[in-house]
Amino acid sequence: MLEGGCTPVKEGVLEKRSDGLLQLWKKKRCILTEEGLLLIPPKQPQQEPPVVLAATATAPPGVDSAAAKIKELPFSTMKTVDCVERKGKYVYFTVVMAEGKEIDFRCPQEQGWNAEITLQLVQYKNRQAILAVKSTRQKQQHLVQQHGPRLRSASNSA
Repeated sequence: MLEGGCTPVKEGVLEKRSDGLLQLWKKKRCILTEEGLLLIPPKQPQQEPPVVLAATATAPPGVDSAAAKIKELPFSTMKTVDCVERKGKYVYFTVVMAEGKEIDFRCPQEQGWNAEITLQLVQYKNRQAILAVKSTRQKQQHLVQQHGPRLRSASNSA
């Protein structure tokens, strides 16, 4: 995610609810970019995060187990950010992934993580929509250039 000069939009700590039976809140160091959210265990050294790592539960042989616990939540696989509730000093929100998985987070209200993630997600989806429109227009122009002389001669003879 940070490959290719993608600069962080926001960095800090979020609490993520674990998937286990007790569903404990665990602190994660987070880096938000224009491409997604990177979740890093807080024990990780404060250094440049590794380039694009897929979310993995266990480390493959030869890979540092701490690096394997880094999770990437790319906007391409994110559906929405739902604000669940504001309670006490925290705001609780859920990131809904495209496959239906829900990931619960919380942070102090003044940090505004939910708003910043939502804003970046909307901007990402807008960029993708613009690229899709441009691609469709390019394909249409290409077809007109390929078939244009035949179309013009057919309309002139009619």
